Amino acid sequence: MATEAEILEARRHRAEQLRDAGVELFPARVPRPLARIPEVIAEHGEKTADQLAGDDTQVCIAGRIVGLRSFGKMAFVSLMGEGEVLQAWVKRDALGEDAYASFKLYETGDFMWARGPLIRTKKGELSVDAAEIGFLAKSYRPLPEKWHGLTDVEARYRQRYLDLIANPDTRRIAVARSRILSSMRSFLDARGFLEVETPVLQPIYGGANAKPFVTMHSTYGEQLYLRISFELYLKRLIIGGLDRVYEVGRDFRNEGVSRKHNPEFTMLEVYQSYADYRDMMALTEELVANAARHALGITRVERGDETLELEPPWPRRAMSDLIREACGVDIERATTLESLRAAVCEHRVAGVDPEKAPTWGRLVDDVFSQAVEPSLVQPTFVIDYPVELSTLAKRSSESDALVERFELFIGGIEIANAFTELNDPDDQRARFMEQIEASRAGDEDAQPLDEDFLLALEHGMPPTGGMGLGVGRLAMMLTGASHLREVKLFPHMRRLEPGKAGDED
Repeated sequence: MATEAEILEARRHRAEQLRDAGVELFPARVPRPLARIPEVIAEHGEKTADQLAGDDTQVCIAGRIVGLRSFGKMAFVSLMGEGEVLQAWVKRDALGEDAYASFKLYETGDFMWARGPLIRTKKGELSVDAAEIGFLAKSYRPLPEKWHGLTDVEARYRQRYLDLIANPDTRRIAVARSRILSSMRSFLDARGFLEVETPVLQPIYGGANAKPFVTMHSTYGEQLYLRISFELYLKRLIIGGLDRVYEVGRDFRNEGVSRKHNPEFTMLEVYQSYADYRDMMALTEELVANAARHALGITRVERGDETLELEPPWPRRAMSDLIREACGVDIERATTLESLRAAVCEHRVAGVDPEKAPTWGRLVDDVFSQAVEPSLVQPTFVIDYPVELSTLAKRSSESDALVERFELFIGGIEIANAFTELNDPDDQRARFMEQIEASRAGDEDAQPLDEDFLLALEHGMPPTGGMGLGVGRLAMMLTGASHLREVKLFPHMRRLEPGKAGDED
């Protein structure tokens, strides 16, 4: 078997032979008019040989060579374009001796074009009967062996361009994610929301409980943070009179990597004046169901052994009820850190070390994550969160200990988080001060005090509902992907030292 170096040398040699024959390896132009391969297949894929002959349809197609079968004086070439494959039938008698001799130097992975009538071969395959062909770009490196079978997971992530060629499922997921995003924008645009952009580099990070990435502005000599949320800036726009706003963009959190976490991820955040968290529930379930229809054509999604039904309405369940039912811990009774630690020990909640949680709120979150989250397979709104877990949410009208907040879970993963937004500047300041105390107690993810946001809030913010949705996590649920990296075209990976293999999870 040839070594990699020998294969690369052989392909370079063929490239030089093409040059010697007068073939330009990287031409700037493609013949016109050029037909898209998927459109050709959609329009003519069901026609019989007689119908094609009657149409006398002439097309020019271009694509990457992903299959090449040569039979002396003729060859069948499989050309891929936009994930679809169409065959070109290349014959020496049609091209002439010189052109066919150059064609014999084409290799799998190269790009070419072919022009001619559409026909059916004897085996019934739709094909372009090539009267003309041309070279478009040389691939100095071969496609993965058995190009349809690139299976090394780390290679797929690190060389996504090969993964897209080799694995149709990767392309399917990428297309579905794009359609999810476009459906969200059109859904919100149709309801009068305005798409906006807010700063990625922020002097004070906030809007979520997470550790930020830190950077430096060299001109100003100022420390800045990559944003962990859009929330506080979008609320400033609500204060300024933009009553319905949304943003789709990247957040950055300095946290670990797992099947549902990545340090860089895409969020949708939506804010609506004169609305509350119930309005956000209605908006969220319609938005998600619409995304499923747009990306998949259906709202019933097969995921492993489960069938997810995304058609609204979805159930609303109180957080305290779910925890009590799952593990017996009653957070409405165990209202101090000490009593909650005792209750967790008494009920032996699997996966939770109560001594590691620095605050009552963090321990509630740990218990919920371990005991409840995995069971929330069907779309479920978890509502009525403790105040300590919700720095930016308005208190419930029914209990000062709760806030008007929901989290949406699908497939055992949190997909969205929403509040009736806190618009009382004095209460907001008090909540920020509680976060400072939590930070002193050891909570590294506590939010800092943002005086500029409080100044804006003191100018008055109307009753407002807000919602943030993880686009990657939703794409996981809708496409059947098992890991967030599957739905990111270029997931974050540990840098490799030359000559060393990776050790990614």
